[in-house]
Amino acid sequence: MKKRFTIGPGTWVTAAFIGPGTVTVCTLAGVQFGYTLIWALVLSVIACVVLQEMAARLGVVTQKGLSEVLTSQFDNKIVRVALITLILSAIFIGNAAYEAGNISGGVLGVTTIFESIGNGIIVPKSFISIGIGCIAFVMLYIGNYKVIERSLIGLVLLMSIAFIVTAIVTKPNVSMLLKGFVPEFSSESLLTIVGLIGTTVVPYNLFLHASIVGEKWKSTEELPIARKDTIVAIALGGLVSIAIMISGAAIQQAEVHNAADLAKGLEPLFGSVAKYVLSIGLFAAGITSAITAPLAAAYVVKGCLKWKGGLKSKPFKAVWICVLFLGVLFSSLGIKSIEIIRFAQIANGLLLPIVATFLLWVMNQQKILGKYTNNWKQNLIGFLILIITCFLGFRSVWKVILNL
Repeated sequence: MKKRFTIGPGTWVTAAFIGPGTVTVCTLAGVQFGYTLIWALVLSVIACVVLQEMAARLGVVTQKGLSEVLTSQFDNKIVRVALITLILSAIFIGNAAYEAGNISGGVLGVTTIFESIGNGIIVPKSFISIGIGCIAFVMLYIGNYKVIERSLIGLVLLMSIAFIVTAIVTKPNVSMLLKGFVPEFSSESLLTIVGLIGTTVVPYNLFLHASIVGEKWKSTEELPIARKDTIVAIALGGLVSIAIMISGAAIQQAEVHNAADLAKGLEPLFGSVAKYVLSIGLFAAGITSAITAPLAAAYVVKGCLKWKGGLKSKPFKAVWICVLFLGVLFSSLGIKSIEIIRFAQIANGLLLPIVATFLLWVMNQQKILGKYTNNWKQNLIGFLILIITCFLGFRSVWKVILNL
C-alpha cells in the first residue's frame, strides 16, 4: 500500500539551519548586495538537499546515525580515537558556543517587540535568555519525538510566514529579483557567498538527520517519503532565506548589522507591522535552533560512544542539558566566548569537508547500503559540493588564523 506523504525530520534540518546566524548573514547580504546573491542561496540549498538526502538515506537503510556508521568503519584504534575526538570537539563544544547565539537571536526578537509595546518597561535580557532556555528545556525534557517534531513544524511555519510576509510587504522589484538568480561574482561578495553556503550546509545537520529519520521511518520502502520530506523542508528553508535577503535589500543603511536592526529599520518604511512580524520570525528562528543544536550534540555523542537508549535515556539528556545550560549561561551573562567560538570555527571548518568526504565514501559502499548506494549523478554533484566544502573549510580556518 502506498504511504501518504507527511512532513517529518526534514523540518528539523530547516529549524536548525534557519537560525539567527542565517538570518543575520542573509540580512547583511541583502543590505550590501541587494538581490544579486540569490543564486548563491539557491546553490547552497541544492547542496544542502543533496547531502541531507544522503544522510537520510543512510539513516533509513542502516537505522543508525552517521557517527555510529563512521566510527565503526575504522579498525585502527588511533585513527578511531582521533576521529571521535575531532567530531565530539567540533559538535559538542561548537554547538554549545552556537547555542548562545541561537538564544541571543531569540532574545533580540523578543527585545525588539518589548521595546515598542512595553511602555517604558525594560525586561532584562538575562531573564529573556532564561525564559527561552526554559521553553527549549521543557520541549526536550518531554523526550517525545512527535511532540518535538510537531512543535518544530509549528515554529518553522510561524518563522516562514513571518519572513515571507515581511518580504512581500517590501514590494520587491520583480525584474531585479529575477536577475538575482543569474550567477554574478565579485571580489567584494566572495566571502558573503561562502558565508551563505556555510550557514546552510551545516555539519551537525548531517549527523542529526541521519539519527532522527530512524525514529520515524523503519523500512526502505519509505525512502521516497524521506526524500520528498527532505526536498520540501529544505526548499522551504531556502525560500525563507531568500525572503530575508529581499527584506534586507529594502533598506540600504550602513547601520544595519543584524536582523534586529533590520526589524527596526523597516518601521519607517513599512510601518510597525513589518517590524513586529520580522521580530516574531527572529524569535522563532532562535528558539527552533536552540532546540535542535543540543539534540544534535546528544545524538553525535550517543553515536560515537555507542550509548543505548533514546531521547529519554539519562546520558542522552545529560548531554543536551549541558549544551543548553552553557548556551543560556553565555547568553544571559553576555559572555563573548571568543576563544570557544574560534575553536568551534576551526573544528567545524575541518569537520565539514571530512564529513562530506566520508559521506560520499560510505554512500558508495554496497556492504552498508546494498542497492541503495549513490548513482553517478549523485556522486558527481556530491563531488562538486565536496570541492566547495573544502574551500569553505580552508577559508574558515584561514580567517580564524588571521584573527589570532
